[in-house]
Amino acid sequence: MRWQLRGLWKNPHFRQLWMGRIVSNLGNCITGIALPLTAVLVLSATPAQMSILSALNGIAVLFFGLVAGVWVDRLRRRPILIATDLGRALLISSIPAAALLGVLHIEQLYIVTALVGVLTVFFSAADASFLPTLVQSQELVEGNSKLGISDSLAEIIGPALGGLLVQAFSAPLAIVIDTLTFLWSALCFARIRTEEPSIAVKQRRNAWVEGIEGLHFVLKSPQLRALAISAGLFNFFGMFIGTLYAFYVVRELGAAPIILGLLTAAGGLSALVGAALAERVIRRVGLGLTAGAALAIYGLMGLLLPLASGPVIVVITLLFISQLVGDSAISIHLIAELSLRQMLVPHHLLGRVNASFQFLTLGIAPFGALLAGVIAELGGVRLTLLIGVLGVISAGLALLFSPVRQVREVERT
Repeated sequence: MRWQLRGLWKNPHFRQLWMGRIVSNLGNCITGIALPLTAVLVLSATPAQMSILSALNGIAVLFFGLVAGVWVDRLRRRPILIATDLGRALLISSIPAAALLGVLHIEQLYIVTALVGVLTVFFSAADASFLPTLVQSQELVEGNSKLGISDSLAEIIGPALGGLLVQAFSAPLAIVIDTLTFLWSALCFARIRTEEPSIAVKQRRNAWVEGIEGLHFVLKSPQLRALAISAGLFNFFGMFIGTLYAFYVVRELGAAPIILGLLTAAGGLSALVGAALAERVIRRVGLGLTAGAALAIYGLMGLLLPLASGPVIVVITLLFISQLVGDSAISIHLIAELSLRQMLVPHHLLGRVNASFQFLTLGIAPFGALLAGVIAELGGVRLTLLIGVLGVISAGLALLFSPVRQVREVERT
């Protein structure tokens, strides 16, 4: 019997998006391991310096978040995706180059991280707005689920490969792979030939005024407002965990870099399962309830991080359990949350609304990273992680007790 493509796999434009996404995320996962290990192992960074590094990764949202959404709505989204991929490839490549020349310093990591963050703000606003131009509204959950699978596959392979590359060649040189994957992603976007909806050019106003429109649209909608509040809590307290996770596993628990890579890869395997199950879960439970419950479950499993103690085998087992269960839940949450947001927002406002979400939710993340560094210096890493996990649980509960819980399926505006 001849094998045939089914569902969105029959859409050649979606296939290009998927292939670019999986390779690019593979490189990002490698850098996600290699960059903090460059700071910790090569430059002997302190918890305070790690918190600054994490903060700079998201500070661009505060300055460029709303304006990025305006330009995404004014311009074609595909060229923005290509340009930001190429720019990030150039910036990231400077880290291994400086390491080879023996001139790498923590200040360069700060600068590169900040500039990559600026480009990522524009990329993320365009990326979240691009899928609805490639698929029908009823295919959004399927599309986001398949893209979630690509993210998970990259997370399975990338961190473990990153840990191996770090041990074999050093952390800075492992980042070379990310440069190549950004170039591949740009090529895949360039091969997408679908027509984007026409963009109205009349009645353009000040970019900040148009940016505020997206913010107002989010704040006046009870459902979008609830999603924004929950995502804000999640990103703020999630930075407590993200900022110190590599430091905690390698420095506090004494695990080898390969263990850190395997832990993250286990989370990727779990996220893959979650992405594969997301459509079925959402169809049975509903978008709103799925989004809230899955986030709460993720937070509860995070309690195993600060509570991990005893023999090394016990500690590592607890960490693996946290990754295996928690990442499956967060994968389902993210797919439900993004699908709901895309369905609720008109196409001509998608860029501004998605950028407003970045501004409201990711803009607060750098402050979480900085506060995490202060608490870790004063009270220890375990206490910081515990506070972060409790905050993530509160984000899930906030969504469960909001109007979003009642939403089962929404037709896109």
